[in-house]
Amino acid sequence: MRGLGLARGGEELSILCLGAHSDDIEIGAGGTILGLIASGVKLHVSWCVLSAGGQRSAEARASAEAFLEGSRSSTVEIADFEDSYFPAHSRSIKQWLMDVRSRIRPDVVLTHAKFDAHQDHREVNQLTWNVFRDHLVLEYEIANWDGDLCQPNAYVPLTADLLERKLGLLHEHFGSQRSKDWFDRETFAGLARLRGMECRAPEHYAEAFTLRKVKIL
Repeated sequence: MRGLGLARGGEELSILCLGAHSDDIEIGAGGTILGLIASGVKLHVSWCVLSAGGQRSAEARASAEAFLEGSRSSTVEIADFEDSYFPAHSRSIKQWLMDVRSRIRPDVVLTHAKFDAHQDHREVNQLTWNVFRDHLVLEYEIANWDGDLCQPNAYVPLTADLLERKLGLLHEHFGSQRSKDWFDRETFAGLARLRGMECRAPEHYAEAFTLRKVKIL
C-alpha cells in the first residue's frame, strides 16, 4: 500500500490538536506526534484542551510539554468548559475555537472522531468541522465502555519504542486517571496492536484515524 506522508524529516508542519479533556490528544494521537518529532519534522503545534479543572489542568500542561519535547515550536491552551456538558455550551465553545482559528493557520487539525459516543467528544468534532472548513482534519479514536469504535480509514504505524514512550508518558502524567478500569497499558497497547494488524505496520502497532476529505495533488 502506498503511503501519503504528512511531512518528511526537515520539512515544516503545523498541527492544531483539539481535545475535550486533558488526556484525549495523548491517547488518540500521542504516538503520531512523537513519531513526527522523532522523524525530524519541524513541527509547530497548537495544543488545545477544552476542559481541565484543578489537578487535571496541571496534568494536561505537563503532559503536553512532555509529548511536544523536541518540536520546533508549541503553545498549550487550556480552557475551563464544564466537563460532560459541552452540547449546552456549544455557542461559547464555537467562539473559543473561532478565536483560535483567527490566530493560527494549521496544515492539519487533529480532533475527536465523529462516531465517538461521548457527548463532549462529539461536540468538539462537530464544531471542528464547522469552524475549520478548509483544513485537513484527522479524527482520532479513544476506546471507552460505550463500544463505539468505528472503522478507520487512515493509519499511522508506530515503532515499538514509540508506543512504549507513549504508554510511559500517559502513566507518568495522568495520576488522576490510573484508578479507572479503562486507563491501562492493555487497553492502549491492545488497540494499537489491532490497528497495526489492519495496516500491516512493520512493528505491529499503529494509531488509526478517520479521514473524511483529502485533496490529492
